Amino acid sequence: MPGLNSAAHPLRVLMLSKALVTGAYQRKLEEIAALPGISLVALVPATWESQRLERVYTQGYQMLEVPLRFNGSFHLHHYPGLSRLMGSLRPHIVHIDEEPYNLATYLAMRAARRVGAKVIFFSWQNLNRGYPPPFAWMERAVLRHADYAIVGNREAEGVWRAKGYQGPLAVIPQFGVDPAVFCPPEQPETRPRFVIGYAGRLVPEKGVDTLIHAAALLPGSWLLRIAGSGPEERSLSHVAGLLNIGGGVEFVPPIPSTQMPAFYQGLDVLVLPSRTMPNWKEQFGRVLVEAMACGVPVIGAATGAIPEVIGDTGLLFPEGDQHALRDQLLRLMADPTLRRALGLAGRRRVLEHFTQAHIAARTVEVYRALCP
Repeated sequence: MPGLNSAAHPLRVLMLSKALVTGAYQRKLEEIAALPGISLVALVPATWESQRLERVYTQGYQMLEVPLRFNGSFHLHHYPGLSRLMGSLRPHIVHIDEEPYNLATYLAMRAARRVGAKVIFFSWQNLNRGYPPPFAWMERAVLRHADYAIVGNREAEGVWRAKGYQGPLAVIPQFGVDPAVFCPPEQPETRPRFVIGYAGRLVPEKGVDTLIHAAALLPGSWLLRIAGSGPEERSLSHVAGLLNIGGGVEFVPPIPSTQMPAFYQGLDVLVLPSRTMPNWKEQFGRVLVEAMACGVPVIGAATGAIPEVIGDTGLLFPEGDQHALRDQLLRLMADPTLRRALGLAGRRRVLEHFTQAHIAARTVEVYRALCP
């Protein structure tokens, strides 16, 4: 009599994730669904904050849009009607792509337990932070009753063990990249200027001001291309103007996830200059692996998960140190051979550790461990 994980009796997995409104992230679900013995349904809101659901990679699994309450509230958002859906879908595993102290996680776990499903939570949290009631109560309940934890970086494992989680745990980033899409250009471009890139939120913790100050110290011909938006955009533009480098800094509106490969392919280096804050430090740095997959050398601040992601295939500098960052940029400006070597090494690292297929396979290993 065949058991779960067989074609006759597939393992029914329900994944709940607001992050999947981003189309590029959905490729992991196609990879999961393509593995034998898996039947996958993804529950995704129609929007998260200002981003609408991008339906890009939808083959092999079912994607359902579900109503969302308190859109944009990280701690309070949740999905009404989830119990009814679980009752009709009867999953074996509910994979909650949320931090354990969120209301969405707590309510999804309760709904999963009512139908006898195993529960997985996901966390990026690499700072041991306390929360007031009721979030502390919800966190304790999730840690006590969850069947498995997946965390996105090694520091997060230490956080949840310190907080009392005693169950099985795997360190697996939330999403990888598709190396057939995020790849070096077929014909490398000869550029008249050295092009430095940043992509992400324009907020204090991302340290973009450090990058602008470092660029201002560079000699020669260069262009700093900053893609993203956020509350710091006006002040960062003002800083560039005060430094009399306005012509060398280009602010680009947020780019759809499916168009990011072209952005990376136009760079000579990508920089992630994050800085640690009292309530946050870099948890992964997805732009690093995307740029590395495109053969672009990367420079990152030595904070949070950035050294873990880059390994020995990129350059690091002490967070907030504009002169040290300037020195690393100078190294790459002056040495095309080093740029090529780091670009090749970075792509190799992505192919070994950070592809969607690799992340999917490791995630399915967790599913099969829960329901052998």
